Amino acid sequence: MMKNSLKVERAKKDMTQQDLADQIGVSRQTINSIEAGKYVPSTVLALKLAKCFEIKVEDIFDLDEND
Repeated sequence: MMKNSLKVERAKKDMTQQDLADQIGVSRQTINSIEAGKYVPSTVLALKLAKCFEIKVEDIFDLDEND
């Protein structure tokens, strides 16, 4: 499964899951699922997340050694 630092990035900006979801146009449940590692976002969604935090996609998402 892909690891991510989405929760950490949200905390840096003092954003709730709902704040982030509203900003990029998805549900809060989608953000929760990504953070929990239950859902791997599409390329478009990953790019939107990176743009929102003004960082690279690779700064949020990291492949597990087994992937």
